[in-house]
Amino acid sequence: MAPPSFRSFGLLLSILSGRGAAQSPVIPPHDLGCVHLPIIHSTNVNHFSEKRGVQLMLANRSDVAYYAQLSIGTPPQPVYVQLDTGSFELWVNPDCTRVSGSDQLFCERAGRYDSAKSTTVESLGTTKTLRYGIGSANISYVTDTITLAGSSAALQGVQFGVASTSEDTFSGILGIGYGSGIATRYLNFVDQLAAQNATKVKAYTLALGSKDAQEGVIVFGGVDTSKFGGPLTKLPVIPADLAPDKVPRFWVDMQSVAISPPNQASKPYAGSNMPVFLDSGSTMTLLPPNLTSAIAADFGVAGPDSNGFFRIDCAYTKMNGTVDFAFNGVTVKVPYKEMIREVSGATPACFLGITPSSSFTLLGDTFLRSAYAVFDFENNSIWMSQAANCGSTPAALTRSTDLSSIVGACTTTVSAASGGSASGIPGFASGSGGSGSTSGTAGGSQPVSAGVRNTERSGLLLLYVMAAVAVGTAVLG
Repeated sequence: MAPPSFRSFGLLLSILSGRGAAQSPVIPPHDLGCVHLPIIHSTNVNHFSEKRGVQLMLANRSDVAYYAQLSIGTPPQPVYVQLDTGSFELWVNPDCTRVSGSDQLFCERAGRYDSAKSTTVESLGTTKTLRYGIGSANISYVTDTITLAGSSAALQGVQFGVASTSEDTFSGILGIGYGSGIATRYLNFVDQLAAQNATKVKAYTLALGSKDAQEGVIVFGGVDTSKFGGPLTKLPVIPADLAPDKVPRFWVDMQSVAISPPNQASKPYAGSNMPVFLDSGSTMTLLPPNLTSAIAADFGVAGPDSNGFFRIDCAYTKMNGTVDFAFNGVTVKVPYKEMIREVSGATPACFLGITPSSSFTLLGDTFLRSAYAVFDFENNSIWMSQAANCGSTPAALTRSTDLSSIVGACTTTVSAASGGSASGIPGFASGSGGSGSTSGTAGGSQPVSAGVRNTERSGLLLLYVMAAVAVGTAVLG
């Protein structure tokens, strides 16, 4: 897990449950030289649950993660794994009996890999314990074939971990950060795609998709111009020796954060110029306490609750407004709806999707759902634009230099599902237009970690926060 990784912000969620494993997504054929996989939100009942309408009054931590399906072994065994740009290794088979409630139901539907049923598995005879803020996994390393859905290509001899035991973990993880010679001593998944010529360019593009869409796409070795609008802006990755935590992650320089309330001028925040890293394995965005408090104040909240969360009026989810993250040459506008964590139940509750942290600054899923990001390993760069959705056109890159001339096919618009204004809600000084959703039209080894767990009960509401904080530098493994 990416440290610090707010992997779960558990909440009372009504989900549809049933028997059987998750359904496999339908994937069109791949363009030669790239591999594209659907990113499935764990709330998507078309994949993770049969439609039997059983309401679970349970606090689950699996509801806000993003998954891709791999087929492992010979014959292939489908397994869903959580996508994590902030870690480096692939592992599977959490112990579902060590989690409870809807986490356990989700865990059981994500699929399992049985090495005894594969004719191509090789045991490496090495083990490791991966520790997280909440939970751990004891893994044994193996190599096996991984078949990519929608492609005739199969990656041979890919190294990954198989959990023998685990505590409080509800899914395997596909770490898609830096690999061989940087964060691991072996070729990780991204390395293998390039080494076995499944991709021509060592890069991938990430479009998580909005909360309403419940699906996105990751394209290894290519781009999908129907998932963003305008050009891609190149941002250099801060080298590990200059990064705040000295760990090789996707650190970039952020110039500012601003808020654009409905029908008001944009308001920038002082002290919001800082390095941040992009972490798809983190539900929340982490910013310094003073900055987080200033943003929360503009949502009408005087201060955090006893657990550090900023509870806000759910009316904001229907308002045209954005929180704007500016980098050198590009600004990503995050609609209020995407920035707010919504908790369903008899009495709905909403929380700001930013958590104060004095140790780390990261942009998690509450930011990434509104950004289209290219992770360019060849040039140690992130290419970024505003996310949108005007179709599906994944295509291979011939060379990484092509990224400078690619333009998104969507006309980005930021609009709320239903209108709204700041009238009657405190916390606004001045600001202009934003959105409730973004749409478009055609045109290795885990660093040592430590964690914290905060809970709050209000009726049937139970909130969990997990933080896995890296200590020191990455250890090759």
